[in-house]
Amino acid sequence: MVTIRLSRGGAKARPFYHIVVCDSRRARDGRYVERVGFFSPMATANEEKLRIDLARVDYWTGVGAQLSDRVASLLKNFRRQAEVAKAA
Repeated sequence: MVTIRLSRGGAKARPFYHIVVCDSRRARDGRYVERVGFFSPMATANEEKLRIDLARVDYWTGVGAQLSDRVASLLKNFRRQAEVAKAA
């Protein structure tokens, strides 16, 4: 099964995550099919914290990819922020 999940990077005590599309049998930081965004929980006020390519995520979920719980919540928040930015 294909999943969309986080792959950890960054330094010790300073995590950085890539949002990747991968085979669910692969290791967390192993080989992936496509990178569709990133999440930086330690980002400061002037740094970008989250970026997701919504078109690619919609494509992969359309062909049957499953979202991990954390990616699903990040995607929900990202879509909400995009709607607020579009309305303003």
